[in-house]
Amino acid sequence: MSPTANWSYPTAIRFGAGRIQELAEACTSVGISKPLLVTDRGLASLPVTAQALDVLEAHGLGRALFADVDPNPNEKNLAAGVEAFRAGGHDGVIAFGGGSGLDLGKMVAFMAGQSRPVWDFEDVDDWWTRADADAIYPNIAVPTTAGTGSEVGRASVITNSETEEKKIIFHPKVLPSAVICDPELTVGMPTFITAGTGLDAFAHCVEAFSSPHYHPMSQGIALEGMRLVIENLPLAYTQPENLEARAHMMSAAMMGATAFQKGLGAIHALSHPVGAMHHTHHGTTNAVCMPAVLKLNTPGIRDKFDTCASYLGIEGGFDGFCAFVDRFNTDLGIPQRLSDLGVSDPDIDRLVSGAINDPSCGGNPVTLTGGVLRQLFEEVL
Repeated sequence: MSPTANWSYPTAIRFGAGRIQELAEACTSVGISKPLLVTDRGLASLPVTAQALDVLEAHGLGRALFADVDPNPNEKNLAAGVEAFRAGGHDGVIAFGGGSGLDLGKMVAFMAGQSRPVWDFEDVDDWWTRADADAIYPNIAVPTTAGTGSEVGRASVITNSETEEKKIIFHPKVLPSAVICDPELTVGMPTFITAGTGLDAFAHCVEAFSSPHYHPMSQGIALEGMRLVIENLPLAYTQPENLEARAHMMSAAMMGATAFQKGLGAIHALSHPVGAMHHTHHGTTNAVCMPAVLKLNTPGIRDKFDTCASYLGIEGGFDGFCAFVDRFNTDLGIPQRLSDLGVSDPDIDRLVSGAINDPSCGGNPVTLTGGVLRQLFEEVL
């Protein structure tokens, strides 16, 4: 049977099959009476979205929808979403979908009451204090994939379409007030999305576990998150109707996003500029980059993975883990190079510049320089 539970860490989470039926109740619990459901274009016309809107309408909350959201959401999508929110007189957002819908929805709730441009709230120093905290609207997150974990995050990734840079926008009140994790909503995912999003969760856990920063709680969460992905992603991939595997993957996604408070690293430093400039799928890009980054980080992480590999069901310590990652990618249909994702004629100088300025660099166990990043890009491209 698929597990069911109520959690209050790191926010209020209603977890279990069929719990999308509680969406209206969740709105009421956080003071939302006129929600705007924000999702991406691909999900807008699918049955899972209609189901959520039906629940809202049946409880007198309307069925307002905004879906002008790109796979890598940008400031233009955000401006259109804020305009729709204000024009509709809404008092909260339901962020619905994968990472793009969740990130954009959270930002609409954040920016609808602000007067400064979104880039003023980038995750740099204490820039988040520039926001008018009293003007931030509540948001409820409903993930339909199991990867990004944005449903339990205090930030969103928004692409600056002019500079082709991914920016992390942070504020504590961006954290959803409530989350509904219903594994039934993930059943219809295409297999390549199941793989790519699942490996995004895996990358979050691997990088958090590898980070040299001190955060024992995140360390433990990252380890268990890796185990859940290793045991359940192949089942979700080959048995799409397996609700138990789907549920465990939703847990792993939230665990990865909770754990990376400890830090991310070179996988994400590489992936962010590639996604911003070449519009690749984020989780799949992470998966392609992972083997090269593990090799780079060997001096800083070998002992950690030697210790934990047996818990993960992997023989051979760190070397066995690296070999497992190669097999895992192959079995899940992940290509070996970014060129297989459509990255052609890349400007490596721009990619290196974007990577070296990415905040993920600070959590890598081996110091990242321009030269090191160039070498990594040449290997993964």
